[in-house]
Amino acid sequence: MTGENPDTVILTQGKNKLKSPPMYKILLLNDDFTPMEFVVDVLKIFFSMSQEQATRVMIKVHTEGVGVCGVYPCDIASTKVGQVIEFARKNQHPLRCVMEEN
Repeated sequence: MTGENPDTVILTQGKNKLKSPPMYKILLLNDDFTPMEFVVDVLKIFFSMSQEQATRVMIKVHTEGVGVCGVYPCDIASTKVGQVIEFARKNQHPLRCVMEEN
């Protein structure tokens, strides 16, 4: 034995970097039936946007066909998409909400 304590642990500094989880954009898609006011309410309720922010995103959805609601980890994005779709259906609107990898 070389005189070292058998309970001694030697830590070495490596280049093990944790990889960030993939992030997902939540998108609202335009349709010809969902009222603009309802879209603004969805953005305020589910994405904590101010009236001004929600109106800006709603106008983008209306004029460009799609608007970004936010960027989240997969499980949070998936939950939010489900909540928005359920809320829209309960209110009899065909609003479409999807997620895609950022």
